[in-house]
Amino acid sequence: MICCILYVFLQISLTGAAESGIVGGREAKPHSRPYMVSVQYRGVHSCGGILIQRDFVLTAAHCKNETWGSCTVVLGAHDITKKERTQQRIEVDEYFAHPGFTGNLNNDIMLLKLKKNATLNKYVRTIGLPKKNGETPANIKCAVAGWGLTRANGSRSNVLKEATEKMQFSTECKHIWQKHFNSGHMICTKFTRRDGGVCQGDSGGPLICNTKPQGITAFIWAEDCNNPQYPHVYTKVSSFIPWIKQTMEEQE
Repeated sequence: MICCILYVFLQISLTGAAESGIVGGREAKPHSRPYMVSVQYRGVHSCGGILIQRDFVLTAAHCKNETWGSCTVVLGAHDITKKERTQQRIEVDEYFAHPGFTGNLNNDIMLLKLKKNATLNKYVRTIGLPKKNGETPANIKCAVAGWGLTRANGSRSNVLKEATEKMQFSTECKHIWQKHFNSGHMICTKFTRRDGGVCQGDSGGPLICNTKPQGITAFIWAEDCNNPQYPHVYTKVSSFIPWIKQTMEEQE
């Protein structure tokens, strides 16, 4: 079963409501990742995201679920169960899921337009995007972070956790995921139990390689996010740079 760290399609679930979190790994130094966002419905963490402009958050398209009520993003957080003085809570004004996203695994990327601009400071900052159609070489180490499950079938983390995952060759991902993996707009990483990685509740969060968000957490093996046989898959951000820029410019 594929877990998109949210929805379920036949035997495929996307990493959002089923959610993905960091298995293993370590607690992040508080506020060391000031671009990190908790996407919440009714005050409950659903997905991760990143602040790319003062009024825009980038996340996964499968994280959209308006049936759960209004969506709020929490910025500047470390422990999302507490009302930390560093936090900013801002309601989402509009959702811009990629027009090619039809509820499956392809084009799983979305922009959230905030009702007001975030106040940038040492706890809340934007992160720059990668170059259009840029490639991330295999075997380099990248960072993931989130508030998802801390173990398969376990509980979510209250504090931001992080882990290291190594980029994998697209051919290896295609061999495992077959028709579900599209090398044109997906990338994947090799998971090891020693280093930890994403799980349910981490959907929409970033894969950071050389300081840039090269991926947005998309899907994992739903039955066990701790299974090293299945690469973790991310939406390839560099493939969507023109769409991201155009969408934000149209809202100015």
